[in-house]
Amino acid sequence: MNPVEDNPTKLDRLGIWVSSLCALHCLALPVVVPLLPLIGSSFFAQVWFERTILTISLIIGAVALIGGATRYHGRYYPLALLFTGGAIYWNKNMFGEAYEPFTIAVGALLIVAGHWVNMRLCRQCKCCKETVFSNHLSTEVE
Repeated sequence: MNPVEDNPTKLDRLGIWVSSLCALHCLALPVVVPLLPLIGSSFFAQVWFERTILTISLIIGAVALIGGATRYHGRYYPLALLFTGGAIYWNKNMFGEAYEPFTIAVGALLIVAGHWVNMRLCRQCKCCKETVFSNHLSTEVE
């Protein structure tokens, strides 16, 4: 038995934590940047580091949301939330540096919302938990 199979929300929770930590990293970075030379960790301010964290977050999110859709509830719209949030987060400078914290927050909230919706849909669908693939597109319990 795989522990993830026992509780389908574990990956969603992990995705929420990773996305939240990524958002916290990006929002706290302007405050921490002046201190980075003192601790010798300037790689935290690099774009490649931020995008690596975001990519890991999106991969975890995709696995969790696709798994929830194929096994439990049959709904794929949480993926739209995840990837829309990821696209906004990836292009955080689209409105300029002045609005970067706002776009980071919106992107992170959409990623978290995708996980949250997936968790709710998985919890609502009680009839398909023993099957490998969902037999229906409804989340209503009969």
